Amino acid sequence: MDKTRILFVCMGNICRSPLAHGVFQRLIEQTGLIEYIEIDSAGTHAYHVGNSPDPRAQAVAMRRGIDISRQRARRVAEADFEKFDYILVMDQDNLRALEASCPPQHVHKLNLLLKFAPELQAREVPDPYYGAATGFEQVLDLVEAASEGLLRHLRQQIAARS
Repeated sequence: MDKTRILFVCMGNICRSPLAHGVFQRLIEQTGLIEYIEIDSAGTHAYHVGNSPDPRAQAVAMRRGIDISRQRARRVAEADFEKFDYILVMDQDNLRALEASCPPQHVHKLNLLLKFAPELQAREVPDPYYGAATGFEQVLDLVEAASEGLLRHLRQQIAARS
């Protein structure tokens, strides 16, 4: 069975998308779905390419038992539109940036991550980069809720293919 491939995207790939990547990686490991799902993260801009996640993101993740320190920032590549089944973006600005560069046949793969957490009544994961450390806690809360919803969605998809 082919793996479902998911790409989490924010602006610089050092705060929100690495947190989503780490949270979802832990979820699929805990639920035994690692053989069915492949994940990665990237940014729409090349500001931090090659850098590890923001120390504040690493700290908040580690407090919840998630190690994101080995991740390295990269920019979304043209091949990502073909490779990934879901390209889940943190906010409208970055979604628009991807829509502008995405080949038309792959636009259906683009969506906001918080689509999978409708109970939150929030559409965007806010960028915590210029704010206080508490912003990273809020981001992690939002990402965890959306990841649970995404996992439910993917389990249904995997069951339907089996």
